Amino acid sequence: MYKKPAPVAKDLVLIGGGHAHLAVLRHFAMKPIDGLRLTVIARDIHTPYSGMLPGYIAGHYDFDECHVDLAPLCRYANARLYHSVVSGMNLDEKLIYVKDRPPINYDLCSINTGSTPSVQNVAGVSEYALIAKPIDRFLIQWDSLIKRILTHQGVFNLAVIGGGAGGVELILAIHHRITRLIKQKKLNKVKLICNLITRDPNILMNHNQSVRRSFTKELKSKNINIFTDHDVTAVNQQSVMSQKHANISADAVIYVTHASAPAWPTDAGIEVDNDGFICVNQQLQSLSHPDIFAAGDVASLPERKPKSGVYAVRQGKILASNLRLAATNKKLRSYKPQKSALSLIGTGNKKVIASRGQWSAKGYWLWRVKKIIDQRFIDKYHRVPAINKTQPVIDHNLVDKDTLADLSALAMRCGGCGAKVGSSVLTRVMQKLPYTQRADVLLGREGADDSALIVIPPDKALVQSVDYFRAFIDDPYLFGAIAANHALGDVFAMGAEAQSVLAIATVPYGREKIVEQTLYEVLAGANRKLDPKGAALIGGHSAEGAELAFGLTVNGLVSPDKAMHKYGLQEGDALVLTKPLGTGTLFAADMRYRAKGRWIDNALQTMLQSNQQAVPLLHRYQVRACTDVTGFGLLGHLVEMTKASNVNADIILDSLPILSGARDTVAQGILSSLQPQNLRLKRAICNNDEAVKRCDYPLLFDPQTAGGLLFGVSQTQASGCIAELHELGYQHAAVIGVVKSHTESEAPIRVL
Repeated sequence: MYKKPAPVAKDLVLIGGGHAHLAVLRHFAMKPIDGLRLTVIARDIHTPYSGMLPGYIAGHYDFDECHVDLAPLCRYANARLYHSVVSGMNLDEKLIYVKDRPPINYDLCSINTGSTPSVQNVAGVSEYALIAKPIDRFLIQWDSLIKRILTHQGVFNLAVIGGGAGGVELILAIHHRITRLIKQKKLNKVKLICNLITRDPNILMNHNQSVRRSFTKELKSKNINIFTDHDVTAVNQQSVMSQKHANISADAVIYVTHASAPAWPTDAGIEVDNDGFICVNQQLQSLSHPDIFAAGDVASLPERKPKSGVYAVRQGKILASNLRLAATNKKLRSYKPQKSALSLIGTGNKKVIASRGQWSAKGYWLWRVKKIIDQRFIDKYHRVPAINKTQPVIDHNLVDKDTLADLSALAMRCGGCGAKVGSSVLTRVMQKLPYTQRADVLLGREGADDSALIVIPPDKALVQSVDYFRAFIDDPYLFGAIAANHALGDVFAMGAEAQSVLAIATVPYGREKIVEQTLYEVLAGANRKLDPKGAALIGGHSAEGAELAFGLTVNGLVSPDKAMHKYGLQEGDALVLTKPLGTGTLFAADMRYRAKGRWIDNALQTMLQSNQQAVPLLHRYQVRACTDVTGFGLLGHLVEMTKASNVNADIILDSLPILSGARDTVAQGILSSLQPQNLRLKRAICNNDEAVKRCDYPLLFDPQTAGGLLFGVSQTQASGCIAELHELGYQHAAVIGVVKSHTESEAPIRVL
């Protein structure tokens, strides 16, 4: 039986996907609070686990083994995941400003964004050095650095600036990885020289003398040069400069030094320490704003501790508990940091040196211990047990009496016109949305009338289409943008320009503030796609319902002699597809917690790409037959075109552009719920018994959301057309088949 989710009573927003927030998400996945909505704003979809990163650099782990995928974890916790970067906060209005989307409301906020190395006093670092944090950006540059070193001829000087545990462990991991690759590939023309540079009189100043001696010995045994008392002042393309010493040659520089805080908490007015880190009490609560919490490197605790993931991991449990207690207006718990943390520092070659206070130990056995500890941590977030969710009941401690009365009234919401979104909410939302003026729209949403007035120019034909569907992601803004793209696709497939649209929105039941926010976000997302196309949002209809749904009725204009249709394919035409396939299987996997976050993020970016830019190009290439690939899948839409054009077609299966991860999910047997209906069209494949054995066969039937254009173009012009599509940003555009002469067979498609 379907159980309606509880109306949103309070918003908890987590900024950052750091170690402490992983614990928060797991906590709320296991013990949710009905009525408390979680939102995660994260720059990285995959959170790197700092304890395993040196092992990844050294080549002992692959990417997924040392990263926590936020996407399935957020799904487990029923949290919305916004892949974006915070730029500021309005503490009075309780708004969080993020890049490329509307502000996000919060009742409670937690910040766990980590830190970055301080580069303010070193000239050239931003231009010429690889900065170790944020880790995700460093890893992208790291792959490029490997290629650069391995293709170099002669001596390659690598400098790591920073003599703490991070710098020492990193240079040893790099040395191990690169020297092993040089040996494996027999690259006799490249020689790696590693230089470790620190401003301190010794390396590892926060560790005991025994640990320092052990690592000095390790570094020297690998011919890694150590430069102490070097206060670096500048970096350029060839060298590292310091005040009192000669320049050190460097073909590449990696910067791993003292941490610095992001600027926006200070700019927002949150109390920070002298270094810009958020001042918190023993409950991890902001000293200036009790509705804000902070943990990890970004937090400044009463008892100063090193910026280390060890402390962030321990803070996670207390942070999760205190966010629950704060949400339900109960007394908070105190965080008591350990006096000294155990550090397990790798030497690159699967050996570890342990350090705690004045104690130390070393050996390969410690690597095995560290590996077990690290894998247990990662596995805890890779494998969250399924939860049996009961009928939601809002905790009375979550809200005040007035809010509780409002929420209780939701159970008695009327149907019919009584289900409409209130006039005041609708008015406020419309006032916040920009309005596109067009001469051919005589009356739009700015008027008091219930209908719009539009003009159809005498040389144009009106093209109309409508689309409407349930939300498949927990981000109203992105959903609105993708739904608009999907609806506009039918108009662009006919070669028309979008003139105006009417919106249809169903918004989940909730408090007036939440309903207004959701409606605004979905319409703002749609407007993001309408504005650049010059289309005007001229009206629509909104109502409350059990779940978010959205769609558009689109009015387009086209000269009748330039309209593209599903008919018009000619024998010999090359079949071109502009965007990759796979959204159906990927989002089916996402619902089952089986899709990687980077797969979904990549699919979303593809779905956000409009088909509009391709239309003028298709007109120039005199394309007559075109459609957009959506719910019926590639095969379904191609069959429509072949029947209308009275032709057959060959599909070159290996030429199909496929979204990253789609082959993996298909191989696992994860398919869209619409797949069985689409699969009935297999009768249209003349060699189906042979085609069904191919791995990509199911993707022929995969339903697409905001899919690409499928069209026929002369074979002689196909390569030029593809090249221009790539220049326009359709990087996956490809020739996927050829049009053949009609036969009497009822199966017009052959799969090659």
